[in-house]
Amino acid sequence: MTQEPAEVFAAFRHAESLVARRRPLDALVALAPVLAAEPDAPSVHLLAGRAYLNSAQLLRAEDAFRRVLELDPSDHYARFALGKTLQRQSRLTEAQTQLRMAVAMNPLPEYQEALGEVSARIAVEGGR
Repeated sequence: MTQEPAEVFAAFRHAESLVARRRPLDALVALAPVLAAEPDAPSVHLLAGRAYLNSAQLLRAEDAFRRVLELDPSDHYARFALGKTLQRQSRLTEAQTQLRMAVAMNPLPEYQEALGEVSARIAVEGGR
């Protein structure tokens, strides 16, 4: 059964609100039909990645953010989120690479702070 565009949009907005209310597992349930209807929409994968990250499903989050970057390599937030996901997996050198790119694309303070944290950990602990 194909969903109408208005239904897909409403489901996406509902999933967004669930992520904002820190209910990532419920958001993923709401997002499932949207992912099926819009498999090549970067925004859908980005929202899924955020929900996965917020529910500590780090490998799924990584896959979702990498999919966003396949679809839109210029998405600086996806680079930042991928960097944070890799950082939580203690893959510091990979995280640093993604965070450096995010900062180069858009030097937001949040991105710069995350890069500083990862760079400091690498300096103390080594890259891994």
